[in-house]
Amino acid sequence: MAGQAGTIRYWAAAKAAAGTAEEPYEAETLAEALAAAQAAHAARPEFARVLLSCSFLVDGNPVGTRDHAGIGLTEGGTVEVLPPFAGG
Repeated sequence: MAGQAGTIRYWAAAKAAAGTAEEPYEAETLAEALAAAQAAHAARPEFARVLLSCSFLVDGNPVGTRDHAGIGLTEGGTVEVLPPFAGG
């Protein structure tokens, strides 16, 4: 898949479910990057479940409820995957 290259960073439960703190992405949109991450971690079914409850920051900007297919990624950018935090 062609696209922008950057880094996905996983926090807390997302990090545990992915089995890594970060990994590269190559995608045009957040939806593409997350689909590729899910495919890469298909052997870890908890990963897909955790992603459903996560919020995301793209280059420091909250995604909120916007459609992930409409969130463009940048070259050298960062996607932060944030599961719900207790007490936060």
